[in-house]
Amino acid sequence: MGTVSAVRMETFLAVAKHSSIRRAAAQLHITEAAASAAVAHIEKQLGAKLIAKSGRGIALTEAGRVYADYCRSILGLMKEAHAAVREAETGKLRIGVVATAGEYVLLRLLASFRNRYPDIELGLSIQPRDVLFVELSHHETDLVVAGRPPRDTTLVTRARRPSQLVVVGAPGSWSDPAEATWLLRGKGSGTRETTLALFDRLQIRPPTLTLGTHGAALAAAREGLGVTLIHTDAIENDVSDGFLDILTVDGTPLSRPWHAVTTRTPTPAARLFLSHITDPERVGDKAFRCP
Repeated sequence: MGTVSAVRMETFLAVAKHSSIRRAAAQLHITEAAASAAVAHIEKQLGAKLIAKSGRGIALTEAGRVYADYCRSILGLMKEAHAAVREAETGKLRIGVVATAGEYVLLRLLASFRNRYPDIELGLSIQPRDVLFVELSHHETDLVVAGRPPRDTTLVTRARRPSQLVVVGAPGSWSDPAEATWLLRGKGSGTRETTLALFDRLQIRPPTLTLGTHGAALAAAREGLGVTLIHTDAIENDVSDGFLDILTVDGTPLSRPWHAVTTRTPTPAARLFLSHITDPERVGDKAFRCP
């Protein structure tokens, strides 16, 4: 069975409305022959008679009435989809992101997205994970890129990108990471919580130094002030340039993928962004994967 175009569906609906090929053609500004051919084409595709002579005019058959209902639904959905796309491409997208993902994962994705959809107004909120998910729950942002969302919420993970947490320190500074000073993020950080959980697993209580941001922790690790647990996305250049070493610590590396999260009803712009970041042909190795 072939497909029926939206134009032919609209022509059929006009014929159904007016019970006349002539009046339908006049409404659509086409010839009567074109209107009649459109209806005949649909009947041939469906293998059913949709119209029949009735007095001086025409009327829908039972099959015609059923098909008209479907045409109205299909064309209505198409118009709704077109409106949503237009809104998405000219609307506003508010993204919340944790600092590490913002600096090392999201920026390239945002750049290519802006080049593709220049009329979308972008807003960015860089906050600890816990704050971001509260903002998303309150509809203060449209999409969050962070670690796993809290359990028992109405938030939905739409896509993931693999990442690992490893322990790093300045080369030659710490022969035993368990005895090193551990550099921590501020409260509300998912990485901080994971680090403290790692202490429990290893049954250690090392000295700690809270530096707040991942950038400060990373800079302190380069200077030999301590070791820190951090995403591999953030240390590629430092490791290759010899400023940091990945240290062997039981229980690491830890798999901690990035999550792209929305509410249950994502905005059109958020859907467009999700489609963009899950397309490896457009964003390369930074692409997320649908769960």
